[in-house]
Amino acid sequence: MKITRLTVYQKNLPLKDPYWLSGGRLKFEVLDATFIKMETDSGIVGWGEGTPWGHTYVAAHGPGIRAGIETMAPSIIGQDPRKVELVERAMDVCLPGHLYAKQPIDLACWDIMGKAWELPIADLLGGKRSNGTPAASSVSSGEPDYMMGIINHYRKQGYIAHSAKVGGSDVATEIERIRHIEANRRDNEIILYDVNRAWTRREASIVMNAVADLGVTFEQPGETLDDIAEIRKVTTSPISVDESLVTLQDATRIARDGIADVFGIKLNRVGGLTKARRLRDIAIEHGIQMFIMATGGSVLADTEAAHFAQSIPDAFIRACWSCQDMLTLDIAPGSGPRCVDGFITVDDTPGHGVTPDEKLLGNPVAIYD
Repeated sequence: MKITRLTVYQKNLPLKDPYWLSGGRLKFEVLDATFIKMETDSGIVGWGEGTPWGHTYVAAHGPGIRAGIETMAPSIIGQDPRKVELVERAMDVCLPGHLYAKQPIDLACWDIMGKAWELPIADLLGGKRSNGTPAASSVSSGEPDYMMGIINHYRKQGYIAHSAKVGGSDVATEIERIRHIEANRRDNEIILYDVNRAWTRREASIVMNAVADLGVTFEQPGETLDDIAEIRKVTTSPISVDESLVTLQDATRIARDGIADVFGIKLNRVGGLTKARRLRDIAIEHGIQMFIMATGGSVLADTEAAHFAQSIPDAFIRACWSCQDMLTLDIAPGSGPRCVDGFITVDDTPGHGVTPDEKLLGNPVAIYD
């Protein structure tokens, strides 16, 4: 089997509400999504999506994905998509770094492999749990009552896990916000406090020590792994790392040095499923739990995350972020897993099980063959 054509689509995915993170220093209203249709000489077609969270969050942006695909296309055409590590190697040799540009190609390959072998991606990753994964909402930063309003909105949709954005305020406000949300937490809820690198080492130590009695988990409380390693020395609260978890080297350092208790694996950031499964295995071997996320995107991006999450044993999975309910546009109506009673669950459909409506995607922006 050979890849014969790549068709690239660009689609803006508007958010239902303006979204603030990192204490309000970053605002987002629309996501720039890239969709890939991968065709083969056997007639099997695979789909991938890459959607960074805006252009200013981390070193990844929508136009960069499309530029990267243009560079890599000659190395991808003619490859066997079932041999995902050979495709991975071809992309890495052709374009060092730029992992976020490689993820949609990687996903399309896994989709084709699943269809060829008549297995869902989760089973290709080692075997899926029969039960689904708690679906996590993403709670925009703001005043405590504003954030609780968002959490209550998602509770009505069945969500039991929430990523609450903090950071960027004075330490007294941060402490008040966290205590207010915890005072209103339900018994069965999972709440992750995501700082998005907004705290200095001093601010992190003050806030985390002030709420240490609550036993809450903080994600990315510092800018770099070096910062988080130092924060770790002077605090006792559990720590999750996501923005600083990009490569296998990052994962091995975090595990070896005990920098964090949780991996926040964002599939677009780390380069796709082929690379992410190595991070998963490092985490399991070191007793580290995981949150699984797309960086953003449609039901297709959520479905990739759901398959990956369902390949992780119960003891190691915390939740899987679902972005689709934040969007005004559904590019694949009736397709893919949705949040039901607080969980997102993949079935036995071969591949990832999502086929975008090409009429909704519009005209291609590029075709490579």
